[in-house]
Amino acid sequence: MGVDGGGVVGFVGLDSFSFELASSLLRSGFQVQAFEISTELVEKFTELGGCKCDSPADVGKGAAAVVVLLSHPDQIQDIIFGDEGVMKGLQKGAVLFLSSTISPLHLQKLEKEITENREQIFVVDAYVLKGMSELLDGKLMIIASGRSDSITRAQPYLTAMCKKLYTFEGEIGAGSKVKMVNELLEGIHLVAAVEAISLGSQAGVHPWILYDIISNAAGNSWIYKNHIPLLLKGDIEGRFLDVLSQNLGIVEDKAKSLPFPVPLLAVARQQLILGISQMNGDGTATSLAKIWEKVLGVGILEAASKELYKPEDLAKEITTQAKPVNRIGFIGLGAMGFGMAAHLLKSKFYVRGYDVYKPTLVRFESAGGLVANSPADVTKDVDVLVIMVTNEVQAEDVLYGHLGAVEAIPSGATVVLASTVSPAFVSQLERRLENEGKDLKLVDAPVSGGVKRAAMGELTIMASGTDEALKSAGVVLAALSEKLYVIKGGCGAGSGVKMVNQLLAGVHIASAAEAMAFGARLGLNTRKLFNVISNCGGTSWMFENRVPHMLDNDYTPYSALDIFVKDLGIVTRDGASRKVPLHISTVAHQLFLAGSAAGWGRIDDAGVVKVYETLSGVKVEGRLPVLKKQDLLKSLPSEWPLDPTDDIHRLNMGNSKTLVVLDDDPTGTQTVHDVEVLTEWSVESISEQFRKKPACFFILTNSRSLSSEKASALIKEICSNLCAASKEVGNAEYTIVLRGDSTLRGHFPQEADAAVSILGEMDAWIICPFFLQGGRYTIDDVHYVADSDRLVPAGETEFAKDASFGYKSSNLREWVEEKTAGRIPANSVESISIQLIRKGGPDAVCEFLCSIKKGSACIVNAASDRDMAVFAAGMIQAELKGKSFLCRTAASFVSALIGIIPKDLVLPKDFASDKESSGALIVVGSYVPKTTKQVEELQSQHKQKLRSIEISVEKVALKSSEVRDAEISRAVEMADAFLRAGRETLIMSSRELITGKTSSESLDINSKVSSALVEVVSKIKTRPRYILAKGGITSSDTATKALKARRALVVGQALAGVPVWKLGPESRHPGVPYIVFPGNVGSSTALAEVVKSWSVVAGRSTKELLLNAEKGGYAIGAFNVYNLEGIEAVVAAAEEENSPAILQVHPGAFKQGGIPLVSCCISAAEQARVPISVHFDHGTSKQELLEALELGFDSVMVDGSHLSFTENVSYTKSITELARSKNIMVEAELGRLSGTEDGLTVEDYEAKLTNIHQAQEFMETGIDALAVCIGNVHGKYPESGPNLKLDLLKELRNLSSKKGVFLVLHGASGLPEKLIKECIENGVRKFNVNTEVRKAYMDALTSGKKTDLVDVMSGTKEAMKAVIAEKIRLFGSAGKA
Repeated sequence: MGVDGGGVVGFVGLDSFSFELASSLLRSGFQVQAFEISTELVEKFTELGGCKCDSPADVGKGAAAVVVLLSHPDQIQDIIFGDEGVMKGLQKGAVLFLSSTISPLHLQKLEKEITENREQIFVVDAYVLKGMSELLDGKLMIIASGRSDSITRAQPYLTAMCKKLYTFEGEIGAGSKVKMVNELLEGIHLVAAVEAISLGSQAGVHPWILYDIISNAAGNSWIYKNHIPLLLKGDIEGRFLDVLSQNLGIVEDKAKSLPFPVPLLAVARQQLILGISQMNGDGTATSLAKIWEKVLGVGILEAASKELYKPEDLAKEITTQAKPVNRIGFIGLGAMGFGMAAHLLKSKFYVRGYDVYKPTLVRFESAGGLVANSPADVTKDVDVLVIMVTNEVQAEDVLYGHLGAVEAIPSGATVVLASTVSPAFVSQLERRLENEGKDLKLVDAPVSGGVKRAAMGELTIMASGTDEALKSAGVVLAALSEKLYVIKGGCGAGSGVKMVNQLLAGVHIASAAEAMAFGARLGLNTRKLFNVISNCGGTSWMFENRVPHMLDNDYTPYSALDIFVKDLGIVTRDGASRKVPLHISTVAHQLFLAGSAAGWGRIDDAGVVKVYETLSGVKVEGRLPVLKKQDLLKSLPSEWPLDPTDDIHRLNMGNSKTLVVLDDDPTGTQTVHDVEVLTEWSVESISEQFRKKPACFFILTNSRSLSSEKASALIKEICSNLCAASKEVGNAEYTIVLRGDSTLRGHFPQEADAAVSILGEMDAWIICPFFLQGGRYTIDDVHYVADSDRLVPAGETEFAKDASFGYKSSNLREWVEEKTAGRIPANSVESISIQLIRKGGPDAVCEFLCSIKKGSACIVNAASDRDMAVFAAGMIQAELKGKSFLCRTAASFVSALIGIIPKDLVLPKDFASDKESSGALIVVGSYVPKTTKQVEELQSQHKQKLRSIEISVEKVALKSSEVRDAEISRAVEMADAFLRAGRETLIMSSRELITGKTSSESLDINSKVSSALVEVVSKIKTRPRYILAKGGITSSDTATKALKARRALVVGQALAGVPVWKLGPESRHPGVPYIVFPGNVGSSTALAEVVKSWSVVAGRSTKELLLNAEKGGYAIGAFNVYNLEGIEAVVAAAEEENSPAILQVHPGAFKQGGIPLVSCCISAAEQARVPISVHFDHGTSKQELLEALELGFDSVMVDGSHLSFTENVSYTKSITELARSKNIMVEAELGRLSGTEDGLTVEDYEAKLTNIHQAQEFMETGIDALAVCIGNVHGKYPESGPNLKLDLLKELRNLSSKKGVFLVLHGASGLPEKLIKECIENGVRKFNVNTEVRKAYMDALTSGKKTDLVDVMSGTKEAMKAVIAEKIRLFGSAGKA
C-alpha cells in the first residue's frame, strides 16, 4: 500500500504498544521494518512479516514514516542524531513520529532541532495509550499533535495504526499534556473512591454492596469500577502509590509553573504521600487496603469480609409481600417530585399533592391530581405519605411545622422520605415518629436518576427501614423505580448509600472542572480533550455527563450547584461525626461553597468550573468555531480518485435489495429523479412496488408533523406492512432509509427504535446528514450548515432552536447521546472519517462496516458527493457480505446509494403547464427564518404579478371554529379570483412564530396551521398552472390531503435541492407540476428564482423578439390596438397560436386612449403566457416620443419621413440616444408611404421609396430597425394589387444585415401570402397590421346582430382574433413562443 512516496514504515524500539502499532500496519498492507534489542519481540515481529534492521539509521532508509520510542530525554542524542541515529537514513518528505511521554518542552525543542537540520521532515508527537471505554475495550488510541501539514501527512499511518485517533493541530506535546490531565483525574478519583468506601463501611453499609450499587450509578468512575474490587480483595500493593504520587507530582509542578490552582490534585497527592508513609519500612509488600485502613482508621477489609446479601432480592421479597395502597399524599412537587407524583397518577394511584409554589399545584391538578392547602391537608386519609423536599430543614417544617403533616396523619400510615438527607437525621426522625404513639412507620428511600427518569418511573431507589414499613410502601416504591435496592441496617442505611454516591458524584464534578480548566490553561482544545478523557482511565459518569455543559457554556440547572453544597455538607458532617477524615470531599465541598458564594448557586452544578475560570482567567467553553468553508474543504485530503458510480450500478445489479425510503416529509426526494413516491402504505400498494423491482421507492410518512408516539406507531405500521408485502411477493429484500432533515430535526431515535422493534436488530445504524445542495457537511464528526462562505456548527444555527426538535450538540456523537438521553453514549458511537473514505475508498468502508459491533450507531463524515458515493459503494459491498443496516440520513445518501446521475433542471416546457392561462399557486407554511427571507424576496421581485394572501395563525390555531372558518373562506375566495386572473398567488401563514409551552403543544399549533392551509387549497376550484409548497409539513399535507395524491413521480429538480413531482391520475389535478420546496434550502433569492424560471413569460423585449425571428427565419406581427377588445384579441390569438406578438399604439389611438390604453397593453403583455411587447408607432413629434419613452413602451418608432433627409437623420439620432439610455429599441422610417392611417394621409405624389444610398448613412444613427418603403402603402392597396420593389428590398437586406438592423414593413394588410413569404425570405422581421383588423372590428360592430354591450365586446374581439391568428400563421411565428 503506497502513501505519498512509499509504503514502508520504520520503528525504532518495540514495546507492547509499538508492537501492536506495527502489527496493525502490517495487516493494513504496509511494509514495516524495525530496530529492537529484545530478541523475543523481534522474533514475533518477523513472524508477522516485519523486517529486522541493525540500527536506527537502517530503519530510516527507504521509509516514508518512522516511529521512534523515547522514554527519557537522554535518549534523544543517540537515537535521533547519533552516528547510527535515525536522521542518518531518513529520506526527504518522511514523517517522524515521536512516541513518547517526555515533557512537551523537550518535544518542542527536539522538533525545532530536527526541522532546522533537515528540511521537509514532518514531525508528529504520537502518544499511545489503551482506550478504557466499553467501546474501545483496551484497543489502542493515539493522541497526535503537530503542525497542520505534518498531521495531514501523517494521517494515513495514524489511521492504520490505531482504533481511535485524536489530533491536535499546533505545537507538538499535546499527548503529554493530555496524559497530565488524565493522571490528575485518576489520582483524585482514587482517593475519593477510598474515602467513599471507608465512609460507607463506617456507616454500616457492606463495601461490596456499596460497590455494586454505585458502579451502576452517577457516582461511578473508571477508577472506582476497576480498582475498588482489587482494593477490597487486598490485591493491590502499596507500592502502586509511589508511582502515582510521582506522576501527580509532575502534574502539580506543571500547574505551579503556569501558574494554575489544583486544590483537589494537591490534597489527593498529600493523601498519597501520607499513605506511602504508612508502608512497612522493611520493604515487604503492604496491601493498599491495609495502608488506607491506617490512614483513615476504618476496617475496610473486615467490613468487606462480612456476610453478603443481595439488595435486589430483598426488594423483590418486599414488593411481592407488599400491602395494597389506596391513597397517597405527596409533599414537594419540584422538578423531581412532580415527575414522581405524576407517574403515580399514571399508575392509577389516588394522589393528593402539596407544594408551596402555587402554579405547580395548578399544573398538578391539570395532570389529574388532587391538591391540598397544607401539609396537614395532604395527609388526610392517606396510607402512604411521600416527602420529596430539598433538605432536612424543609422536611422538618412539612412534618412538624405550622399545619405540619404529623399532627393530621392517620394512625398506621407510612412516611416515605425520598429526599437526600443525612443518615443521622433519618434515624432521629424514625424515633420521633415512633414517639407519636400513632404506629407511624418510616421508610428511608433517597432516589437518584434525574427529572426524566422520575417522570417515567425509572428511578434508582435505595430503601431502608423495618420490614413492616417497607412492605407498607412496597407498591409505591416499585411504581417509582427501575432499580430498587433494600439496604439492611434499619432507617438511615439507604441515606448512607445515597450519601456515599453523592460524595463521589460531587468530587467527580469538581475534579472534572479542575481537569478541564487545567487542560484549557495548557492550551488544549477542550472539546477534543473531553473526547479523549472519555475513553481514558480518568473518566467518570459525571465527567461524561457534566463536561458537555461546561463546553457549551450552558448552565441550565438540571441539578443546581447548591444541591452539592448541601449534599457534600452532609458528607463532611457525617464524616466528622464518624471520625473518618475526608480530605478530598472537604475540598470539593469548599469549591461548591465558593461557587455558591459567588452567586452561582442556582445554576447547574457544572458551574463549579466558574471558580477555576474566575481564578485563572481561562475559558473551558469549547464552542465549535464558525469556519471559512473554502479553508476547511481545502485542508481535507484529496477525494478518492475513482468515480464509483459505475461500480454502484454494477454492485446493485448483484444486490437484490430495494431501497425503501421512509420520508418524514416530501423534501427527501430532492436529489433523485424518475423515482416513484407513495403517499399511502397499504400492503397492496407496497407489494405492487416490490413487483416492479425498482432500485428505490419512497413512502411519504410526513411523520415530522406528528408527536413522537404517533410517529413511532406509524413507522411500526409501515414496517409491518413492508414485512407482509415482502412475503407476499416471495420475500423481497430491502434496506430501510429513514430520510430525515439535514439539519438534524425529526424523531430520532424514536423512529429508528420503532423500525428495529419490527424488523429486528441491525448490524448498524447509519447516521449521515450530509447534503451538498443544502450546504450541509459533516467533518471530524461535526455537522456544519453553510451560510454563504462560512460553515456554522449545526448546534449554533436557527434549526437547533426548533420548538419541537431542538438540540444543542453539533458533534454527531454527542448529538446521538443527547437525542437518546444517554442511552447511546457519545464514546460508543462509531465514525467513518473523511480520511478513511478518501484514502481507503469503498473497500476500506466495507471493511470498517463489517468490523463494528452489532447494533452500533455509526456516523458518516462527508464533504462532497464523491465521498457519499464512496461510502455508498462500500456499504453495498458490506450488504452483499450479509450485513444489514438501518439508515437515518439526508437526501444525498439516497441518490448516492442508487447511483443517480444528475440531469438538467426541470422547467415548464417539460410539462404542458406553459399552455395554462391560470396563475400558479404558492403555499408557504415553513417558519424557519430562511423561509421568511425568501418570501420577502419573492414579494419584492415579483410584486407586479404576485398576489399575497396571509392566513392568520392566531385565527386558525387559537381562536374559535367560526373565526377559523371565516378566515379560510376569505382566503379561498381571494385565491380563486387571483388564479383565474392569471396571477401568481401566494398563500402563507402569518410570519409571527407562535409556539406552545411544550414541544407537543408547538407541534399541535403547527398541525392546526397546516390543516388550515390544506383546507384552503382543497377548496380552491381553479386549476393552477403549477403548485409550489414551501416547507416539509406543508408540502406533504398539500399533496396528500388537499390534492388527494396517492402516488407521484419525481421528475427532477426545479433548483438544486428542490424536487418537482408529477401528481398521479387519482389526484385532484392530474399531471400538474408539484414543486416541493424545503424550508431550509437555498439562498434568500432561491424562491424568487424558481418562480421566475417557472413564469410563462419568456421576456417581452421587442428587440429580443426580432432577434429570435432573425434566428428562426420568420416575422413578428405588430397589431395596432385601440381598446381593450383589441388588446385581448392580440393576446388571445398569440396564446392560441403559441406565438410572440407586438401590441402597437398609434399616436391617434394614444390621443384618445391616453395612459390607460398604454397601461392595459403593458399589463396584458406581462400576464400573457407568450412573449408580447408594446410598441409606440409613428412618433412624428419629439414631444410625443419623449412622453412615450417614460410610459413603459418596449420600443418606439421615430417617424421623420415628413422631414428632409438631413433633418430626419438629426431627429432620429437625438431620439435614439435618449431611448438607448432607457434600453428601449428604436425603429425609424426612411422614405414615405402613401395612404391613410388613423386620420393621417400621405398623397401619392408625397410618397418616396427608400434610397439605398441614404440608407447606409441613416443606419449610422444607431437605430435598431428600419421601416422600408418599397411600394407598400398604408390602408388599401389599388385594385391592381401591391407592387413591391423586391430588388430594392434585397439591397436593403444586404446592407442592414451588415449593420445589425432589422427590416420592418408597414402596410401588411392586403399583401398576398406569396409576397409575404418573399419579404420574409428577404429579411423582413416585423409586419405592421392595422387595416384588416380594424375592418373586422367595424364589420362586427355594425352587423346589428348583437344588442347587449357585453355581446358586442365579445363579438368584436372574436372577429379581430380570427384575422390576427391568420396573420400570425402567415408570418411563420406560430409555435415560436
